[in-house]
Amino acid sequence: MKKLGNYVTGHWIDGDGEGQLLYDAVTGHAFASATTRGLDFKTITDYARHTGGPALRKMSFHERGRMLKALALHLRNHLDVFYNISYKTGATKADSWIDIEGGIGNLFTYASLRRKFPDEHFCLDGESNMIGKNNSFAASHILVPKEGVAVHINAFNFPVWGMLEKIAVNLLAGMPAIVKPATVTAYLTEAVVKEIIASGILPAGALQLLCGSAGNLLDHVTTQDVVTFTGSAQTGRMLKAHPAIINESVPFNMEADSLNCIVLGSDVEPASAEWDLFIKEVRKEMTIKAGQKCTAIRRIFVPDNKIEAVWKAVATALQQTTIGNPLNEKVRMGSLAGQTQKQEVKEQVQKILAGSQLVYGSLDSVELLDADAAKGAFLSPLLLVNETPFTSEAVHNVEAFGPVSTIMPYKNIDDAIELSKKGKGSLCSSIVTANSTLARQYVLGAASHHGRILVLNSDCAKESTGHGSPLPLLVHGGPGRAGGGEEMGGLRGVKHYMQRTAVQASPTMLTAITNVYHQYGAGITNSIHPFKKYFEALQIGEQLVTDKRTITTEDINRFADLSGDHFYAHLQETDFNGTMFERQVAHGYLIMSIAAGLFVDSYKKNPVLLNYGIDELRFTKPVYPGAEIHIRFTCKEKLPQDPREGTDIPKGIVKWMVEMIDETNEITGVATILTMVARQPITHS
Repeated sequence: MKKLGNYVTGHWIDGDGEGQLLYDAVTGHAFASATTRGLDFKTITDYARHTGGPALRKMSFHERGRMLKALALHLRNHLDVFYNISYKTGATKADSWIDIEGGIGNLFTYASLRRKFPDEHFCLDGESNMIGKNNSFAASHILVPKEGVAVHINAFNFPVWGMLEKIAVNLLAGMPAIVKPATVTAYLTEAVVKEIIASGILPAGALQLLCGSAGNLLDHVTTQDVVTFTGSAQTGRMLKAHPAIINESVPFNMEADSLNCIVLGSDVEPASAEWDLFIKEVRKEMTIKAGQKCTAIRRIFVPDNKIEAVWKAVATALQQTTIGNPLNEKVRMGSLAGQTQKQEVKEQVQKILAGSQLVYGSLDSVELLDADAAKGAFLSPLLLVNETPFTSEAVHNVEAFGPVSTIMPYKNIDDAIELSKKGKGSLCSSIVTANSTLARQYVLGAASHHGRILVLNSDCAKESTGHGSPLPLLVHGGPGRAGGGEEMGGLRGVKHYMQRTAVQASPTMLTAITNVYHQYGAGITNSIHPFKKYFEALQIGEQLVTDKRTITTEDINRFADLSGDHFYAHLQETDFNGTMFERQVAHGYLIMSIAAGLFVDSYKKNPVLLNYGIDELRFTKPVYPGAEIHIRFTCKEKLPQDPREGTDIPKGIVKWMVEMIDETNEITGVATILTMVARQPITHS
């Protein structure tokens, strides 16, 4: 019998002894075992910190992002292998698509996020703050990778997504990972890791895999590490209370089981588009992965006069769902991950049934296609009704981690909000409604208790990703029972693996440290206009101070006529009593346009390809006729761009600080403009 390997310290190593038997969830056949017994967890964590960490920290965000993209492309070449193994977990093709290609999609998404970061191994976080009155003392926050290891412990049946959703984030941040997937389906995780290691794309020590128990792994975490856990709230609380987690102040991110809910708006009537969407969403969330999703709908709240209509419609939809061997193309719902999981679900359902009634499905029998109920971990979808949701506790506290949901009535939207909160915090909630007033009331009333809220109706249905689909750019997590943590969330997630540090210094010193120009820092001047330089040749802090130009009434009048902007403050004949201005004032956009005329090298073709946009434009002081304006134009930041195709011009984006200064040497406006600048052409001898 095959024994799963553990990839640690740069090698595939078998644990000692026979280990835990692993079964095909469909046939019940034992085909592998897994164990981490005998592994030296201290050596494993040290290897990540001292080998993987330094290698990743030497790379810039852009290099790490390109690494993720290469890894995603490589894994896509092996989809057939992963799908064939995934069937053993009881997953259908659609279930596996979420797990496998959803996980790979996370790699692509975080690879693309590199463009939001500088081409450095660290980044600035937020705006700088001027502290000194004379502009000589300032502060910025920087983010640097933590010098530890990200330990990911997963107890849910998403063997690919559960790993890739997390490592995409920590690898982009510059931190290595140790992954411990749910043992029952770890064979699929092992197959993916084998391809990752075989690709040679990740540096040594960036990823290690444990197939089996976490052993005493947490005994060896330190203050620079980050631990994430996905699984039951009870197990999560136990891990979070580990002495090393507490004593070392180790960040611990938990995504726990939660009783997610969906609300049917009181405006929705049978046979309407929203009614059909609601029924479809409930059926989907009950049957995808056989309900084994941390985001699955467990509680269904409907207006009290529609209880019977809803459960009958859901029951009809479930009746049309073919259950059985996921290898059969007609099957729409597979099995649970294993017999242990099946038994746990049945035990939890019995607790809920103490105050509810079963209106669809059976705990003891299930009709299957091309499968044996006695051998596989199959369970019928179970739909319950609870008529007293305000006095019943089990339905809001007990989660049956399978194809189980309970319908409950509410009288008004305030009731629905209150019932949603009785779950004590969840990963996600949904409301199906076409009424914007109801939607607003629900979202603002329920948001404190949910990590994500979907408002679903016919307007967004075609593009909606659904109730139970966490997205890489959105936070995945929730308050209270859901664990109180956050994963993914785009840039937010990356910052979980980085240390935020405030740095105080002069603007000149901050510029030197961060490689981003800080206002009032010393500039670099030379005789060559910066627009004549290729991307590589430009220096951060390179500065051009222009000649002066006098602003005239004629300038203002002509710009008003040209632009059509005849706002009263730009007109000579305006009575300015009671206004913020003394007399006719120049348009802010006129001053910005004149600024461009002053700093642009106008007449000859140069490496600047185009103006890419303007950020953070502010007008800080009125400019009246007779004012003399000059511009301080400084290279603020450089962002390289990857060529998109073979014929693409090699280039990068340059951010420039534009300061518009009057004859009193006061700043009248400031902006950041972006230009697309060509790279130095490669000459071939």
